[in-house]
Amino acid sequence: MKSTQYSEKTLDHFRNPRNVGTLEGENVAKGRVGNPVCGDLMEIYIAVEDDRIKDIKFQTFGCGSAVATSSMITELVKGMSLDEALKVTRDDVADALNGLPPIKMHCSNLAADALHDAIKNWRDGIIPKDISDELPSYVGKECDAPEEPYKGETEFLGKGVYNAVGDPGWFRDKRVLINDRGEASAELAMELEKFTGRVIYMTPLKEGEMNVDIKKELMKSDVKMLFESALLEIMGEGEVEKVLVHDLNEDQQYALFVDSVVILRE
Repeated sequence: MKSTQYSEKTLDHFRNPRNVGTLEGENVAKGRVGNPVCGDLMEIYIAVEDDRIKDIKFQTFGCGSAVATSSMITELVKGMSLDEALKVTRDDVADALNGLPPIKMHCSNLAADALHDAIKNWRDGIIPKDISDELPSYVGKECDAPEEPYKGETEFLGKGVYNAVGDPGWFRDKRVLINDRGEASAELAMELEKFTGRVIYMTPLKEGEMNVDIKKELMKSDVKMLFESALLEIMGEGEVEKVLVHDLNEDQQYALFVDSVVILRE
């Protein structure tokens, strides 16, 4: 099996996830973790009795391996003592699934972290709250890229470049460039406007080529529109500082200073 492929066990847990849902009650705690690059978000609920995990459920908003790892960990730790469950690692989860593609080990294999967070919250006496309604519509987009990344994109992932967004608060008061990748990108641009007044939406389309409804909503907002523009390169020293843009109308290149670049990958 090639390392870039999913095992049959991983595919089974993705297609038929175990223990999906939530738990309620005085003996319940919840852990929640997210990945700022992929946008995967995981919640693990545990019901504790005599310092053991009597029941466990999960809700995951993310790609296939995120769902599979969440499902697998619920099977691994049900019935364990809390101390035993705290020793379960990301590698344990991946091994139980007969391996994960290397690119997914850190992008989506967060289930152990969510479990540990739930146990910590239980011991700290933190009562869970239902946060499902707080999730923006673009959370949970598949983080695999369908084409070659832009120059500098991989280098600055997590350092100003994001392929998905779990928490729009990350961009508070920042200069944000959103590269047009369809309706989800436009929705995100308008959502981020609530956190920063410096959102730029860049599209290679001419103004008359854009979907009328999307353009209408964007034009009603304070999002700055850059039509007939293409992203060429992302640059900076350690973190994103600027991008190189190709003005397709004038056939010229220019630098645009930004703090963050969002390129949604579906």
